[in-house]
Amino acid sequence: MGAVHHIIRSKGSAVFSIRPDITVFKALEIMLEKNVSSLVVMEDEKLIGIFTERDYARKVTLKGKTSKETPVGDIMSGNVITVSPDSTIDECMNLMTNNFIRHLPVMENDKLIGLISIGDVVKYIIQEQKFIIENMEQYIGGT
Repeated sequence: MGAVHHIIRSKGSAVFSIRPDITVFKALEIMLEKNVSSLVVMEDEKLIGIFTERDYARKVTLKGKTSKETPVGDIMSGNVITVSPDSTIDECMNLMTNNFIRHLPVMENDKLIGLISIGDVVKYIIQEQKFIIENMEQYIGGT
């Protein structure tokens, strides 16, 4: 099974981040503009949280808060679970499944170097399985 660095190499290391003091509304605008479902929350180049569409739905809308007045820092998910570039895809799947999360920031030497999603992991697994099947078919077919 592959490692996180394979996904980062394939998709790139671009990560969109915000400060904890910007409004939820502004964060949602950025998410729409970038076509992403999460943003990492950084303060002084340090990862302090992650803001997702799920945070918005559960912590703003359902709690009667307003997105134009609520800072992201008030509703972001703190204590973010992270992985390293050498973490295996299996480890990522277990972390995501057991913690009910869809995004994992990738850290190396205390620096954010990427972000992977459950979609990235599933895509990697499907590609890997397709490769294995094709090789088995060639082996069985004698080519």
